[in-house]
Amino acid sequence: MSAHNGTSQKINWADKRIFTTGEAADVCKVSQQTIIRCFDSGRLGGFRVPGSKFRRIPRADLIKFMKDNDIPTDILEAGPKRVLVVDDDSHIVEMFKDLLGRESDIEVRTASTGYDAGLLTESFRPHLILLDYMLPDVNGNVVCQRLREREEFRDTKIVFVSGVVDPTEIDQLKAAGADEFIRKPFDVNQLMGRVRDLLTKA
Repeated sequence: MSAHNGTSQKINWADKRIFTTGEAADVCKVSQQTIIRCFDSGRLGGFRVPGSKFRRIPRADLIKFMKDNDIPTDILEAGPKRVLVVDDDSHIVEMFKDLLGRESDIEVRTASTGYDAGLLTESFRPHLILLDYMLPDVNGNVVCQRLREREEFRDTKIVFVSGVVDPTEIDQLKAAGADEFIRKPFDVNQLMGRVRDLLTKA
């Protein structure tokens, strides 16, 4: 019997980070029993939910399993890459919206405070965040640390874009979990190159 059901077609698998055995079966187009057997034998990585018999499969483990077994992974990569721009400088925000908006496979949202950035990260689930260091309500490194503490945002790419020039502060930003630091003023082509590079890994 097929593992698919009536609702599975509507799920945006690109958004999911942790899969149930049923969801993994849907994605791989195999039976749930096949997934369970592969999980229990160690061929498919994952973990059991503490205090229960439920199995859960992180996205990276599922992709590895699919590649090992020549199962196409394009179903997991569907949809545009989502970028969240967090900066209280309206000129910077408009520039990023213009630059990123030209890319047909990138969807952009913006926030001007750390609070709004937190709300949007929850709802928008960005693959990459371009984050200013000096925000009106909180420093960007605090935003970064809070996101890194959450399992579901651990793989989100975070790039600080800031005029900060003190090497010690830059080290602190990277220690907070940043993937990259780009100093203002920046070279547009260089910045877009790094954005593209990080999005391919997101």
